Amino acid sequence: MEGGKTMQFRPMLVRLRRAAAVAALGFTFIAPGAAFAAGGDVAIPAQKWSFDGIFGTYDRASMQRGLQVYKEVCAACHGLGYVAYRNLKDLGYSEAQVKAFAAQVEVTDGPNDQGEMFKRPARPSDRFVSPFANDNAARAANNGALPPDLSLIVDARPGGADYLYALLTGYADPPAGTQLLAGMSYNKYFPGNQIGMPKPVNDDQVAFADGTKATAEQMARDVTHFLAWASEPNLEERKQIGVKVVLFLILLTLFLYAAKRRVWADVH
Repeated sequence: MEGGKTMQFRPMLVRLRRAAAVAALGFTFIAPGAAFAAGGDVAIPAQKWSFDGIFGTYDRASMQRGLQVYKEVCAACHGLGYVAYRNLKDLGYSEAQVKAFAAQVEVTDGPNDQGEMFKRPARPSDRFVSPFANDNAARAANNGALPPDLSLIVDARPGGADYLYALLTGYADPPAGTQLLAGMSYNKYFPGNQIGMPKPVNDDQVAFADGTKATAEQMARDVTHFLAWASEPNLEERKQIGVKVVLFLILLTLFLYAAKRRVWADVH
């Protein structure tokens, strides 16, 4: 009976964990003592995304390039703890490709028969491996700053994908007279303009497998596209259901109107 109750409450616990993660992501990669004011001086430029609008869908090629950017650039500091390797099939990868991708990293499992933990290659059912053992290790490796998990980063930030793209491309030399705190970088779109993350993307930093030119802007767009999917993997399904519901309601309205005309046709 107790086991049944646990199974009933598990979906609720998962939702609560995701909500807590979104709240936690409100604290970004910023060093202790750095200014964190509402930087509303510069408007976030609106971007055009393939997933915008009621009929919008994800661009699989862009998401695959974004996964490559995440793996080669972002994964050294940022986790993706709410995404399982098997979810990568949504990007257009085969089951064999997903297995090969997961097997490139090791996860801690156990205990074994001797009561000891052990390492093994990751499986498709495992979630993305965190680059750090815990938050303290992450802070120690980043001058006290805690790099946020990126699983829900697009949903967690006002402006969503537009903000993330602007942040990645918004690094610049500070204006004259601006004093940056130690270890901080200037970013015109970041609240307070001082961010603890150095510029993450630069031209030709990766070599895209499909031959696309790896400019900083292209890399920022692709990894933003990938992280938008990570934040909302059911977006396409939700839109399809929404369109079907609207069509059903339109047909139902026409049917009810025709029925009403027929029933009251002889009433004067």
